[in-house]
Amino acid sequence: MPENKQLKYDKAYLRIAQEWGKLSYCERRQVGAIIVKDRMIISDGYNGTPSGFENFCEDDEGYTKWYVLHAEANAILKVAASTQSCKGATLYITMSPCKECSKLIHQAGVVKVVYNIAYKDNSGLKFLERAGIELEQVKDLKA
Repeated sequence: MPENKQLKYDKAYLRIAQEWGKLSYCERRQVGAIIVKDRMIISDGYNGTPSGFENFCEDDEGYTKWYVLHAEANAILKVAASTQSCKGATLYITMSPCKECSKLIHQAGVVKVVYNIAYKDNSGLKFLERAGIELEQVKDLKA
């Protein structure tokens, strides 16, 4: 696929992830993720509390509760509960993954991560790079 056509798809999937992130109840940061395999969206996720918990992500002091699941973890867990597999898939995420989620991404078999905003701690990206996962930052999401 020509580079400019791939970039067009990357931007479109990132915009979908951005929209998905808007479903999050988190006030500090809304993050969305889409997993694509064979040009088909196989999963989606956004950051939030586990099923059955209150929808508030922050405590009374405004800090994120420790049990809030990140968007990419939710998307990977959704695939795990289905008949699909992340092996060979691309993860599109509005913010680069933290180090904990990077381990999940690698173990799930994702081969490429496309993200919009770089997270303040880049140790997750360094881990993914070391694991041989292709990384790409796309800053401008306009078509």
